[in-house]
Amino acid sequence: MSLNLTDITLTYPDGDTRLTALDQVSLKAPQGSLTAVVGPSGSGKSSLLAVAATLITPDTGTVTIDDQTTTGLSRGELTELRRHKIGIVFQQPNLLPSLTGAEQLQVMARIDGRKPRTAHTRAMELLDAVGLADQAGRRPHQLSGGQRQRINIARALMNDPTVLLVDEPTSALDHERGAAILDLITRLTHQRATATVLVTHDPAHLTAVDQIAEVHDGRLSLQAANRHYARSSRTSHAPESE
Repeated sequence: MSLNLTDITLTYPDGDTRLTALDQVSLKAPQGSLTAVVGPSGSGKSSLLAVAATLITPDTGTVTIDDQTTTGLSRGELTELRRHKIGIVFQQPNLLPSLTGAEQLQVMARIDGRKPRTAHTRAMELLDAVGLADQAGRRPHQLSGGQRQRINIARALMNDPTVLLVDEPTSALDHERGAAILDLITRLTHQRATATVLVTHDPAHLTAVDQIAEVHDGRLSLQAANRHYARSSRTSHAPESE
C-alpha cells in the first residue's frame, strides 16, 4: 500500500471554537491506482490532499507512505520524505518563466543532488513520456496551457515518487485538453505504478479512475468508479469552483 490515511481528523481555529475540516477520514490508495476525490466547495478536499502531502499535520490519525508512518517526523524529515516519495501537481503549473521545459525538470533533480548529465537524461525521458520532447527548449510563454500542465506533471515525477497528488489539473483547460491531461495522468499512474490521488470538480472524467472518494462536511465515503457515476453527476449538478 503506497498511501494510507487512517482516522484523520483535522481542525482549524474558528473564533472561540474549532472548525472540523476532516472528521475521522480513512483512505487507502494502492500502488498503480488512481483515486478521485470529489465533493462540494469547502467539503475538505484540499485539506485531505494537504494532509496526504504532509504539508499539514492532522490533529489525530496517521499518514503512512510506503510503510513509513509520518507521525513524529521532524520538519526536515518530512521535507526529505516529500522530496523522495511524493510528487505534487498543483492547480497552476507555476513554471519559472526564465527556464526551458527541460530546465524546469532539471531544477528538481539538482535540488536532490543529482549530476547535471543524469538530470538532463531523466528530464528528457519524462518530457518524452508526456509527449513534449520536441518542446524541451521552449519557455513557458511559448507553450499552450495544456503543454504547461504536462510539464507540471513531468516535473512532479522527476524524483520518481511512489505517491502522486494532483490538485484540479484541468480547471484552466477546455474539455478536450482536460480529457487529454486526465488520460495522461491515468497512463503514467499505471506505467510508473504510483498511488495517485486526484482532486477534481469535473465528473465527466471519473470513468478513468479506480475509486472515488466523496467528501462532504469533512466525512469521506468510498465507491468504485463506473460510467454511470459520471453521467448521473453531470446531470444532477454542475461542477463548483473552490
